[in-house]
Amino acid sequence: MQTADSRTGVSRVQHHPEFYFADGNITFLVENTFFRVHRSFFERESEVFIRKLAQVAQDGISDDSAFQVEDVTSDDFATFLWVWYSPNYRLDRKSSDNWLVILELSTRWQFLEMRELAIDQLQNLKMDPVEKISIYNKYEIDRSLLLPEYKHLCTREGRMSIEEGEKVGLFTVLAIHQARERAMISAVAEECRSPTLADVDDEKLEEILKDIFNLNQYSTTASRRGADIHAPSGDTDSQSVQAQGQSNVFPIVGTPRSGANRTTNRPFGTGRVRRGFHQGESDI
Repeated sequence: MQTADSRTGVSRVQHHPEFYFADGNITFLVENTFFRVHRSFFERESEVFIRKLAQVAQDGISDDSAFQVEDVTSDDFATFLWVWYSPNYRLDRKSSDNWLVILELSTRWQFLEMRELAIDQLQNLKMDPVEKISIYNKYEIDRSLLLPEYKHLCTREGRMSIEEGEKVGLFTVLAIHQARERAMISAVAEECRSPTLADVDDEKLEEILKDIFNLNQYSTTASRRGADIHAPSGDTDSQSVQAQGQSNVFPIVGTPRSGANRTTNRPFGTGRVRRGFHQGESDI
């Protein structure tokens, strides 16, 4: 339970009600909340955490020497931990917003198996086609998974709005426009009277989209598992052509705090993941 100084209204640190385990062996401080969990989860898969924790192997064992995790809310960190401590049968009870948080953090911290799980779960949820394309572009997820969304944009009435175009990016806008033109040419070739996009053969449309988006050549395994993943950008359509191998390394764990359980002036709050990392920073 959160407490506050009645005179100042400043929130005091607290133990998370669900993710503070007596047998935990590493303590994190996120905003005003302590999380005591199991170190093996962080060292099993994430090269980011492996490197950082190896530098101070004996720290983070108590509240007084807790590691401070930066640029994430306590609510989002709890959502991230939930994946490890939840029974499998509860995985489908999370909303797309929850899985987007998990996708964001697993990509940022290079938890490849968790990233793949988040993508699998998002595939099972109903999402707006434009929003889904925007998200998959941002996190550089296999475009072949977006074939149904591309087909929807091709066959629906009307063109994309300016707002939708800004979300999906210039490349996708131009590719959909080209696919629609080729689909109409195909319908005319089939001698349809007053052809519309609805007259285009479904298999032919898929063939056109796969050709334009290079879906046959896209590496499904690499993009789903996050091979060479880096911090998500806001416009992968323009930035994906940058030279690969350029490493983006970000600070995620702060120096252990001595006396971390004292009153803090930082307000306790909820919200979505905050992007406080900056391209090119190197603190690890």
